[in-house]
Amino acid sequence: MQNFEQIRSHVQGKYKLTAREPYLVCVELSLDKGKRHQSIFLAELESEDGRKFLRVNTAVAPMTGLDLRRMLAFNWQSRVGYMAIGELDSVPYLQLCENRPYDTLNAAEVDRMVLEIGGLGDNLERELSAGGDLL
Repeated sequence: MQNFEQIRSHVQGKYKLTAREPYLVCVELSLDKGKRHQSIFLAELESEDGRKFLRVNTAVAPMTGLDLRRMLAFNWQSRVGYMAIGELDSVPYLQLCENRPYDTLNAAEVDRMVLEIGGLGDNLERELSAGGDLL
């Protein structure tokens, strides 16, 4: 995968897309036999040296009332993704993210990132919201 349009073409043929912007798409995963859903965002980032990266992220929970020490401990133990804070409708949310340079991506790796970040994000959301499915 050399550019965002190749990534967009790949995901639009495999997943339900709920947002399409020039360098952003939103994939809606159906999980747990359709009982749960998770939105995963794919966006292009550019580093200071001009390299292009794909960011895959999902919102997990609003930051209000979260035990940040618990989240950082999870982040340390996680083999996939990392935790960040990002705003969603002007509200700070815990986000699960992963960034990869385009030159290391192929279709299988894009699928792996979407499914792992989506599934793990949904599991975290379930734990943090007493089984809720907000996102």
